[in-house]
Amino acid sequence: MAASRRPLAPDEPNRRAEIVRAASRLFAEKGYAGTTIRDIAKAVDMQSGSPFYHFKTKHDMLLAVVLEGMATITRATGGAAAKGGTPREVFEAMLLAHLEQLLAEDGRHFAATLLHESHHLEAAALAELIEQKDAYEAMWQKALRDLKRAGEIADDSRVTRLFLMGALNWTVQWYHPNGGRTVKQIAAQLSAMLLKP
Repeated sequence: MAASRRPLAPDEPNRRAEIVRAASRLFAEKGYAGTTIRDIAKAVDMQSGSPFYHFKTKHDMLLAVVLEGMATITRATGGAAAKGGTPREVFEAMLLAHLEQLLAEDGRHFAATLLHESHHLEAAALAELIEQKDAYEAMWQKALRDLKRAGEIADDSRVTRLFLMGALNWTVQWYHPNGGRTVKQIAAQLSAMLLKP
């Protein structure tokens, strides 16, 4: 189900992406319930009714935010996996791609909205998100299976995947760009914790 939108004004072809970014930041900071259309419009310097050229409802904005966040991280991580290499190299590239997307300024907002605000989605929209999330996690399950076959990891079960996803996604809660460790260093440390030396 794509987010509903009205025809664009001729001079506003790129405002939809700007609205989605602003909505992601506001949903992350104030919560979905605490964010108004007026807040979003103000953040992108629009009249309060102008976002409705692009989205029918605030719910459609939320759906666009979580689907865009999911699609962006899927493209980045899938692209890293597609470059190939040993199972360990593929896994490490996926770790880095996931964290780079998640911890970028925009990515943090998309991730926070996905993790904490997606329960506001209506049933059909939530089902669409779950379908995308399941496809993304299947990519990680394959990487874990490949590691197990190569003798690089002891356990490739669903629980291991869930622990991994939890550890990766929770970094948005504690990571700080000036915290003394780069994203690349964090990815390498996590890989060293999970994989056999």
